[in-house]
Amino acid sequence: MSLERQTNVDNGEELEDSLDTNYDFLIKFLLLGDSGVGKTCFLHRYTSGEFKPKFIATVGVDFRLKKLVYEFPEEGEDAKKKIHLQLWDTAGQERYRSLTKAFFRDGMGFLLLFDLADENSFQSVRQWLTEIKDQAYCENPDIILIGNKSDLKTRQVTSSQAEELAGSLGIPYLETSAATGKNVIPAVNMLLDMVMKRMREYVSAMDAEKATSPAPVSQPTQTSSRPKPNETTEPAKQSSCAC
Repeated sequence: MSLERQTNVDNGEELEDSLDTNYDFLIKFLLLGDSGVGKTCFLHRYTSGEFKPKFIATVGVDFRLKKLVYEFPEEGEDAKKKIHLQLWDTAGQERYRSLTKAFFRDGMGFLLLFDLADENSFQSVRQWLTEIKDQAYCENPDIILIGNKSDLKTRQVTSSQAEELAGSLGIPYLETSAATGKNVIPAVNMLLDMVMKRMREYVSAMDAEKATSPAPVSQPTQTSSRPKPNETTEPAKQSSCAC
């Protein structure tokens, strides 16, 4: 996979650009995790390349749009596809949980964040994972576990602890820092690769199914010699010739 061009969309342009249909794929990712783990900072670091340490807690949901060109390996001239990537920032507070759950089913991939300097947010990972699998479009959606704020020295969760948890859950793990930008783009790109691979496998399976399905057999048209309704048959006329 290669990303040739990435275009950031500022806050004032999301609604207008979301109506732009000049793309091949519309992909929706959800950022999940407890309040204060850095989801909004992560989102802005990815979409604008900036770190804004002061944010008001997200109320409900918010999203930003990223335009990019995704190149499939070994696809020839049709390898490059235009993608509109919507990244949805969800509120982590318990009182907004019922609202954010409504967006789970539309998510095609999930970035599950916890704070490396907050052990409580790490303990909440299993609960978040359960909610994702209960509400998502399938039982095993594409998820990446992210330990955020790796730049802080006061960490309460070690790399080995997080890697062990991710291994037991069967999902990839990365440590990121919205402050320095470490692994922010690679984390999103990794999830995008997983989602696009799933989509290609689904399309290939559908094509294979169509190829092996028997062609419909056309039935021969039968003609009837019976008279049509309300149609009478006249007896053959006798010749009036006396010979």
